Amino acid sequence: MTDRTPAAVRIAEMAERFREVNGDHPMTADDDAYVTAQFVPLEALCGALGRDPDEVRRLMLAGLLPLPGYLRSDGAEMVPRDLFALADAAGGVEHLRTWFTGHWEDPAQGDAEWAAYLSGRYVCLHAVTPAGIRRKAELTAEITARLAAAGDDPSPEWRLALHARVDELDALEPAFTAYDRLRFGGPVSRDTCVDAPRTLFPLVPR
Repeated sequence: MTDRTPAAVRIAEMAERFREVNGDHPMTADDDAYVTAQFVPLEALCGALGRDPDEVRRLMLAGLLPLPGYLRSDGAEMVPRDLFALADAAGGVEHLRTWFTGHWEDPAQGDAEWAAYLSGRYVCLHAVTPAGIRRKAELTAEITARLAAAGDDPSPEWRLALHARVDELDALEPAFTAYDRLRFGGPVSRDTCVDAPRTLFPLVPR
């Protein structure tokens, strides 16, 4: 049976779902500028790729593709430029969940990461892939553990090892924006695992 839901209704449903997931927080002009530089409107991406944006919204609302990463203040649904890359790698949206969760040995963890992926809140990575998600989790855990175990004056070798991990995480993550700190309820991983370690434990000149 053909889905005859009007596009305006689907857009409203998308906005409602987005706010259910992220809360209702204002987007400032700086937030809009950051998002416009990092992401692309769903309508524009679909136009460039010959896809139907309303069908993509249907797939998002059905839990087959991730929600937009942001709603710009003008209402534009902002998505990553590689929105369809994982579905294409999986052989289609109908295979995406099995393909995605199969990257984790623990099925429960795979399901949890799938839910996080569908939420659209993986704006913490330049490229949202299972490998990137796993590596970010490993790096943030290692950095957090090292910071917790740091003494008053860690050795130059310790600092080098810390900075190697921080630099790797820095390369995986974008800058974030003020809106992210509102919806995530506080500091983001860039604050705690990139900026803070560099401030607290700068490299010692040799």
